Amino acid sequence: MAEVPKSRRELTCITCPMGCALTVELADGVFVSVSGNRCKRGEAYAYAEVTHPARTLTTTMAAQGAPGILVPVKSDRPLPKECLLEAMRQIHRQRVKLPVKRGDVVMTGLFGGNMIATRSVDEPAGS
Repeated sequence: MAEVPKSRRELTCITCPMGCALTVELADGVFVSVSGNRCKRGEAYAYAEVTHPARTLTTTMAAQGAPGILVPVKSDRPLPKECLLEAMRQIHRQRVKLPVKRGDVVMTGLFGGNMIATRSVDEPAGS
């Protein structure tokens, strides 16, 4: 029987302030185990990071009809890491209609998530 290729990945857990140094064991690219975690959240983080990494996307979106005004936004859930560049391209093509309040959904359906405003932005004076 052929031996399955094994590998390791070293990660730093980011789910809590402990910052545990994790060692993830993989066999032929499949998650086998994790060590170094001091809690179950570290195990869950390591599994997610090696099987399907995702990130919360924070950026800005241009305001409609108000050149130079940017609205800070973030995704309402982590987006697949491999989709972030395409997500940024789609965000760059959109414009936010002012006024916008913190927490408003300003873009929907972005790789399973939405973009929400993280700050209220009023219409510029004289609009």
